[in-house]
Amino acid sequence: MSSILIKSATIVNENQQLVADVLVKDGFIDRIDKQIDTIADKEINAEGLYLFPGCIDDQVHFREPGLTHKANIYSESRAAVAGGITSFMEMPNTVPNTLTQQLLQDKYDIGARTSLANYSFFMGASNDNIEEVLRTDTANVCGIKVFMGSSTGNMLVDNPNTLENIFANSPMLVATHCEDEATIKSNLEHYKQLLGENIPVKLHPKIRSAEACYLSSSMAVDLAKKHNTRLHILHISTEKETYLFDNSIPLKDKRITAEACIHHLWFTDKDYETKGNLIKWNPAVKTEHDRDGILKAVLNGRIDVIATDHAPHTLEEKSLPYLQAPSGGPLVQHALPAMLELYHQGKISLEQIAEKMAHNVAICFQIEKRGFIREGYWADLVLANLNSPWKVNQDNILYQCKWSPFEGTTFQSKIAYTIVSGNVAWTNGSLIEYGSGKRLSFNR
Repeated sequence: MSSILIKSATIVNENQQLVADVLVKDGFIDRIDKQIDTIADKEINAEGLYLFPGCIDDQVHFREPGLTHKANIYSESRAAVAGGITSFMEMPNTVPNTLTQQLLQDKYDIGARTSLANYSFFMGASNDNIEEVLRTDTANVCGIKVFMGSSTGNMLVDNPNTLENIFANSPMLVATHCEDEATIKSNLEHYKQLLGENIPVKLHPKIRSAEACYLSSSMAVDLAKKHNTRLHILHISTEKETYLFDNSIPLKDKRITAEACIHHLWFTDKDYETKGNLIKWNPAVKTEHDRDGILKAVLNGRIDVIATDHAPHTLEEKSLPYLQAPSGGPLVQHALPAMLELYHQGKISLEQIAEKMAHNVAICFQIEKRGFIREGYWADLVLANLNSPWKVNQDNILYQCKWSPFEGTTFQSKIAYTIVSGNVAWTNGSLIEYGSGKRLSFNR
């Protein structure tokens, strides 16, 4: 590994900003000081640039194995690095579903060969694999994923006894997708009776309703309180759900935490008119009131982290009628620029972005030596130019699916450099592709 000297960066870290130099050696942050006079293999003049800890995305779907016509770990880790995401945690609803320790290891093997970003993979839970779940290595796997709502294949966990067993016995963090299946089915049947098969996408948030979300999230919280489970609820999409969470205790002491996603902080139900299925996600993008309530909860600490739920599909799939079009969309390349845009709009501070996209993810998951700009920590770093406008278009989209819900949007901030585990992986519009990514480890 080479050494890197970053000169005169405005460091955004641990609720403060300061101008300083950073020396990286052998993958780690060796020194942070007002002025460092040493010769390094690479020197970066960062005057006027803002240095953030690399973003850690705790929820992505990179589609490998089995769905690689949509994406793969290599292609999407490239896009992540270009967007300032240096580490990701990937979900188990690939094909086959990641329901055994061997299938989990297979994904780690792919990550080791091909990922440009640091990686971890969730172990999947189903109604009938509790013995496999309980064998998961807490020190080397990010968590257990439970779909308490519609999902792919055998991954809907709706058996009450299974849920009790998982929540009572999980040796590690349990991350949940919370939507009540019975409510969704009832809503869908209602609209099918009214409209047949010609349901417009604008009814997606009525079918996958706020009530469906709250019923499932509140049940998960009740189970976690009953069993003292370490619960993390993903992609909160309603204002009402935010009041399920506590902001009166330090994050490190919380047993129940929550995540907000970029699309729920940006889009509203008014955007279905122009974006259609491109913003069809589960849980659904809902009202302006919900969007603003989620941001408020991010700012006041009821919601702890910001992630993407990056879930690409082909344009052909997204062009199908509402009932056939899959849910999900690509986001990793544009997540940090979108949050920096909210900073320009006066809605969030730079320090809060670093906290919610890096520090707090590391705390929530107990990630070893990542998520902060500290001496002795892995050098996962992002340099951003906050005054370099660019427009999202086909030519600069790196996702394999080659589309983005942000296409046509102009962002004020551009990612200038991304450093992954001490290696420059992205520099001024170019990827350096030699597989910088390392497997994440956890202090558990």
